[in-house]
Amino acid sequence: MNVFEGYENLPAEMRGAAIAIGNFDGVHRGHQALLVRARERAVAASRLGERHLAGAMVFEPHPREYFHPERPHFRLTSLRKKLALFERYELDLAIVAPFDAVLARMDADTFIERVLVAGLGVRHVVVGYDFFFGEGRGGNAEHMQRRGAELGFGVSVIPPVAEGGEVFSSSAIRAEIAQGDVAGAARMLGHWWSVSGEVVGGAKRGTGMGFPTANIVLPIGTPLAYGIYAVFVDIEGRRYQGAAYLGTRPTFDNGPPVLEVFLFDFDDDLYGREIEVSFVAFIRSDRRFDTMEALMVQMAADCEKARQLLATAPA
Repeated sequence: MNVFEGYENLPAEMRGAAIAIGNFDGVHRGHQALLVRARERAVAASRLGERHLAGAMVFEPHPREYFHPERPHFRLTSLRKKLALFERYELDLAIVAPFDAVLARMDADTFIERVLVAGLGVRHVVVGYDFFFGEGRGGNAEHMQRRGAELGFGVSVIPPVAEGGEVFSSSAIRAEIAQGDVAGAARMLGHWWSVSGEVVGGAKRGTGMGFPTANIVLPIGTPLAYGIYAVFVDIEGRRYQGAAYLGTRPTFDNGPPVLEVFLFDFDDDLYGREIEVSFVAFIRSDRRFDTMEALMVQMAADCEKARQLLATAPA
């Protein structure tokens, strides 16, 4: 997949694609419907004898971060993770549009004419039913369809994607994570929710108790519920199983929360290395123990439970 920063100076061979547009935070099952439709439109057009491409346009930073930099915004997925997920859906290109003062002040019609038509030369656009764009959110899906008919590109509007009466949305997934229901979040995402970070040093209490951990600092604003989780851990292309703890360590110091990950059947130095932690299941809430011995017994039970859960979880 080709990745381009900005919508200007796109190579001629990349123009004329079917483009899905959105923030795609989480690349959840609703978002995936947009990506699949873009791919379907490109394949259908190619069958008529001309090569067509499929792609996605995302905005960086997230508009909420631009307009309200003082408010921590919990991203379900980093830009790097979004791009990796886009590749799973066989997109040919991704456009990362810098969300700056120019784009923020662009009205809906100027966005269509300057970005989509002049910049990308789109042949087809795919948006969600709740898509708004342009200064003051002045444009919506119906406006995009109307202008597409006038300017010569097709527009698909994807209706809500739901299961059991619940519409998949980034806000609903954030709520699940805040409650610790990472399995529920995964059901809406269509993949495990994960975080990445560089392993940092800790107090080494886990090592002293026989449970050495790899610690990473979560981004500010991450509302993950405190407790123990069964996790997969990816390190340089290899996947391991483990148990993760997020909390304030009430048995010891009630300090700032750090994600502490114990990898099963692993013995190597991870300091300074990047790891990705995928949350599979919630095991129990954080709590204080009266003795270190009681904590160690519980940790052993937590790890056994995590092993059982991960043994049947799709990797």
